[in-house]
Amino acid sequence: MPEKKIAVVTGASRGIGRAIGLRLAAEGNFVIINYFGSKKKAEQVLEEIQAGGGQGAIYPCDVSDFTACGNFIKDIIKTYGRIDILVNNAGIARDGLLLKMSEEAYDAVLNINLKGCFNTTRFATRQMIKQKSGRVINISSVSGVLGNVGQANYSASKAGVIGLTKAVAREVASRGITVNAVAPGFMETDMTAHLNERIREAAIKQIPLGYFGETKDVAETVAFLASEQARYITGQVICVDGGMAM
Repeated sequence: MPEKKIAVVTGASRGIGRAIGLRLAAEGNFVIINYFGSKKKAEQVLEEIQAGGGQGAIYPCDVSDFTACGNFIKDIIKTYGRIDILVNNAGIARDGLLLKMSEEAYDAVLNINLKGCFNTTRFATRQMIKQKSGRVINISSVSGVLGNVGQANYSASKAGVIGLTKAVAREVASRGITVNAVAPGFMETDMTAHLNERIREAAIKQIPLGYFGETKDVAETVAFLASEQARYITGQVICVDGGMAM
């Protein structure tokens, strides 16, 4: 077993999750890179971690599957002995106006973004309670704080993540476990790279700082919340959004 803290990051094969995995590895944590359907990208993240002198492993798991999550967490504990940090980052978007949104699009987003967060947290906190220590960091969104046109499902899921964060934080605080959420705004990712100029300009007008953030901005915030410097912070939502939700 590595003599390092064990950090689990869901949806860590790309985007914000990738940045979080790399940052936590740079802090000296052993990083479990969770993925579902993108093994090659997960392997590339692990290679980057190792190239930087860090350690980690890749694990497939569909976070929306309750039983699969139980087995996923159980296997990590069996292999590495503990879980110190859980970052619930896995998420999808199926955007569309409410009147045209299908039940499948609504359910898919809620199942991965919100239920997935519940699934992993439920199993991981059991181990953290035994350890009497742990950090849970849930990735929400500015859409969950403010709402967003065309994202009824996504906004609902990310608002739910905030409620889940606060409830669980109260439940486990006496066991030395902190639970916080990070709510990113518009970030420079593969997803936003495909926005046309008109939509991009409209988005920037909503951001007081006047530009999109970078995935490293979210990763730095997560690294702080996972550290001892944040030991007295729990049940909070930190918006990394250039001032959108101030």
